[in-house]
Amino acid sequence: MGKVIAVANQKGGVGKSTTVINLAAYLGMRGKKVLCIDIDPQGNATTGFGIKKKGVELSIYDVLIGKARIQDAVLATEFDNLCAVPATESLAGAEVELLNMENRVNRLKMAVLSVKDVFDYIFIDCPPALGTLTINALVAADSVMIPMLAEFFALEGLSQLVNTIKIVKTNYNPSLDIEGILFTMFDGRLNIANDVVAEVEKYFPNKVFETKIPRNVRISEAPSHGKPIVYYDKGSKGADSYTLLGLEMLGEPLELPKKKRRGIFHFTKTKRKKKN
Repeated sequence: MGKVIAVANQKGGVGKSTTVINLAAYLGMRGKKVLCIDIDPQGNATTGFGIKKKGVELSIYDVLIGKARIQDAVLATEFDNLCAVPATESLAGAEVELLNMENRVNRLKMAVLSVKDVFDYIFIDCPPALGTLTINALVAADSVMIPMLAEFFALEGLSQLVNTIKIVKTNYNPSLDIEGILFTMFDGRLNIANDVVAEVEKYFPNKVFETKIPRNVRISEAPSHGKPIVYYDKGSKGADSYTLLGLEMLGEPLELPKKKRRGIFHFTKTKRKKKN
């Protein structure tokens, strides 16, 4: 059975979709079969995989309201061992529609169970809110990965999310656990950043990823090309950071492969003709 990981934080702009896209792509490159489910109405993960929303026939919306099976909504991407269930604009109304449906918090779980044995990892990209869609993800997941910024106000958001996780664990999903807390857009030169990391490590021992994702222009550029960073610019610092995160997820040593040094200039010796 595959592992289902919800990537969640009610604060926006912390790198949830970016983490789903890039971590999933790396694991796929390592031969793991990966499915990404986009349940964020903004559909950033969908776009980041190069999927054009206008051409999508079935989305996670159709799955949640019972119009389609999740198997029918799965799309193969152009990236190794990586599939996705896309989100479109129709998902924006799902919060209201789900309120009047039976088992409204279990609908994603029931869908995921039917494909859980097909994939090694299933990532769920959650919206920046603690509404019905995020609750569905937490109920369906085995664990929660929490991307967050190393800023003071981020601590309040983390506290609220942890309380929600406790409620879901008590009422719907007893086995739910925190996969790890991932610091994104991290700048280790800032005292406040290191203070926040120390504070989180104090209250969540052994739950903070050793890998920190730095601010990186190439990471920001990659989604506009519809590619994960490991395909867009494999030699960038952003690709290195998600490679390290992937290694940490797999329980492997955090060592990057040695890169060949490439010279900028190449000189070739030519024989000078003798003057007569």
